[in-house]
Amino acid sequence: MSKTNSNYLDNEERKLIKSLETDGWNPSKDRESWKTLLSKTAANTLTKDQRMNIRITRNDLEGIKIKAVEEGIPYQTLVASVIHKYVTGKLIEKRKSI
Repeated sequence: MSKTNSNYLDNEERKLIKSLETDGWNPSKDRESWKTLLSKTAANTLTKDQRMNIRITRNDLEGIKIKAVEEGIPYQTLVASVIHKYVTGKLIEKRKSI
């Protein structure tokens, strides 16, 4: 673990690095089928196959577009990302300090 700054790693990452350094890892015997499976999974995960139409206020849409420009991404991508984070429980509310 000497090559990485362990301050930025969580416990699971530290365990993986320690395991790799002490035990060594062997490549999968069926590497090609594993690679194919992972490629198909990634493609299916990223495929957007549904459409949703919503009505929102002009001010909200303008605000979304501004945030998207700040992030350097299309506004529809930003909206899809926020929805995905919300559904997966990864959207974190930023609380304002008083």
